[in-house]
Amino acid sequence: MSHRILLAHGSGGKLAHDLVEKGFLPAFRNPLLAKLDDSAVFEFKGLLAFTTDSYVVNPIFFPGGDIGKLAVCGTVNDLAMVGAMPLYLSLSFIIEEGLLQSDLEKVVDSARKAADEAGVEIVTGDTKVVDRGSADKLFINTAGIGMIAEGVDISGWNAKPGDKVLLSGTIGDHGIAVLSQREGLAFSTELESDCAPLNRLVAEMLDASRQIHCLRDPTRGGLATSLNELARQSKVGIRIDEDQVPVREEVFAACEMLGFDPLYVANEGKLVAIAAAADAEQLLEVMQRNHYGRDAAVIGEVREEHPGRVVLKTKLGASRIVDMLVGDLLPRIC
Repeated sequence: MSHRILLAHGSGGKLAHDLVEKGFLPAFRNPLLAKLDDSAVFEFKGLLAFTTDSYVVNPIFFPGGDIGKLAVCGTVNDLAMVGAMPLYLSLSFIIEEGLLQSDLEKVVDSARKAADEAGVEIVTGDTKVVDRGSADKLFINTAGIGMIAEGVDISGWNAKPGDKVLLSGTIGDHGIAVLSQREGLAFSTELESDCAPLNRLVAEMLDASRQIHCLRDPTRGGLATSLNELARQSKVGIRIDEDQVPVREEVFAACEMLGFDPLYVANEGKLVAIAAAADAEQLLEVMQRNHYGRDAAVIGEVREEHPGRVVLKTKLGASRIVDMLVGDLLPRIC
């Protein structure tokens, strides 16, 4: 029988220390964390990137991942989207009383595997336990630090007319996978979340070109919202071609059935890149050689017209404005 988390596990006493020493330290052990000081101390030189995020996905386990993998990959990807090499992460667990310890162990193991794949270390963290009914099984808060190499300048403010828009793969996989688990939907083929760390893909892209102007991982709000953010930040227009945007048949079918537009469905293992046109084909080849970019495509271009707007050329040849998502299409998706 699996033991459950008790309020006493968050008390700071013996049970809390046991949880840290037996549940977390073995998974994330490294010299910085092993000291168990109130802060991790390390040396650095150069330009740092720092990010923080919180994860409340429901359910905490879904096809292709869980909240632990999601937390690590999401934080790693936020750093990678400014061209940083992720180095150190924190993980803070807010646990609802009654959570099975075996479920927590699965989440911790999944986070460890994701950190190993990304090449980052979990160097600090925290644990709180709240009353039954005060949370929803498990929430995770993260922070991450990475280094930016000299000459890298990636920002949502940097898109220029004439740039090409590249997408690393199919859209909507994560949102529909989580929804299918939540609502009990079944598909003829297994659909999994695309949750993945993209820092190595970004590093390979930067090795090929320093003319990458913008990067964004289209999570909540999907591809459409991310493109709108970039268009507004850079005060440019973006035009994309519906025929060039890759969507899995299962995702397209689910969206048709549910009345969703795949452009607005969340992703957790995809990136959008805006780069100089002269380097677009070379970047596309580099992306397609990476496991996480094998379905990459050039999906559009940056224009001077309609600044701050995203326009879609439909499969029928018409044009329509793709606006930013107003509400929450799929709540609790990350």
